Amino acid sequence: MSIDTASTIPLPQDDIVVVLNETQDLVNIAGAVRAMMNMGIRRLRLVRPVEYDAYRIAGIAHGSEPVLERVEFFDTLRDAIADASHVVGTSARRRTATFVWQHPRDAAPDILALAGAGGGPVALVFGREDKGLSNEDLDLCDRVLTVPTDPRHSSLNLAQAVLLVCYELWLAGPGAAAALPRARKSAPPAAAEEMLSLFEQVERALAAIDFFKTRNPDAIMRTVRAIARRARLDSREAGLLRAMAFEVQNYLKRLATRP
Repeated sequence: MSIDTASTIPLPQDDIVVVLNETQDLVNIAGAVRAMMNMGIRRLRLVRPVEYDAYRIAGIAHGSEPVLERVEFFDTLRDAIADASHVVGTSARRRTATFVWQHPRDAAPDILALAGAGGGPVALVFGREDKGLSNEDLDLCDRVLTVPTDPRHSSLNLAQAVLLVCYELWLAGPGAAAALPRARKSAPPAAAEEMLSLFEQVERALAAIDFFKTRNPDAIMRTVRAIARRARLDSREAGLLRAMAFEVQNYLKRLATRP
């Protein structure tokens, strides 16, 4: 299923759970929580974290109370995924062991479909910062995601890994239909007459500041017209540039009349 057709897939918040296995640094938990909040995922499970302080995490990841209020703690990874209908591991290391490997973008639509199918949640499992998930940990997983990176620097920060995987899920779901920011004011494309008036005004302004000198004015203006046409100016933009060129001439006239 492509990302275009997956845009109608909702993000089943309660059917996706992030599992952090033996995290060493509280700051990384906070970064992971912030990533989850950004990407619409609210369930977090921690397996034997070295350090945990909800107050400090909330101070780093502002607004993360919806996640922190329902954090679950487990003694083993096996216990943390026991009720999962599908377990997704993550690894930066290319291993000789045979696993079902995928990139997050390719796996995201299928993971969302599995999460929305009912039954237990889909678990996204991330390993400890210094060595990730072991082969034994990955043996508990139904598939393993790896993020394509520069092979010379393949290891990601834990929070970065959580963000990237959760982002692909969001993008394959509701994020695909998210509208891009638009200008507060819109205008129709500049008409041919508006563009011709702009070019004429620019040519007069350039002549007024003696820009052409020994250059070929016709060749220069052809380049100016090509640049402006590639930009596909709207009516407001063409009018603004024309006014700027017009003001250059006005300024020179005012300058010439000064004592």
